[in-house]
Amino acid sequence: MMLSSTLTRRVEWGDCDPAGIVFNPQFFRWFDHGTAMLYEAAGWPKQEMLAHFGAAGCPLVDTRAVFKAPCRYGDDVEITTAFSEIKDRSFDITHTLTKDGKICVEGTETRVWTVKDPERGIKSAPIPAELVARFKGE
Repeated sequence: MMLSSTLTRRVEWGDCDPAGIVFNPQFFRWFDHGTAMLYEAAGWPKQEMLAHFGAAGCPLVDTRAVFKAPCRYGDDVEITTAFSEIKDRSFDITHTLTKDGKICVEGTETRVWTVKDPERGIKSAPIPAELVARFKGE
C-alpha cells in the first residue's frame, strides 16, 4: 500500500469567492501543501530531501481536479494525499478532500524528479531507490 497522509483544515473567509464557496484555485494550494506533508510522512521534509539526494525539485507537470460538492466558510475538511503510482522519473499523487465523510473534491497530480543541469537548468532523473521504497510505504 502506498504512503498517505491526511491534513485537517477549517475553510477561512479568505479562501472563499463572492458566492461564499471555496475559490477553486485554493484547492490546488491545499493539495500542494498535502504533497509537502506527504514527503514529511516519508521521513523527508522537502528541503532536506532535495539537499540529501542532490535534487533540484519535484516540479508539477500535470494536475486536475473533479469538484463534486462545494465547501464553505467555516467547514472543517480533511485532505488525504497519497502516492498512487511511482515510475522511474515521475510519480502520481491523489488528493481526496472530504467534509463530514463526503467527497467534495478529487485531485491528481504528476511530478517529475529533477536534478540540476548546467546546460538546461534542470533535467529529469531516476528517483532514488531509497525514496521509492519510502514512497511505497516499505
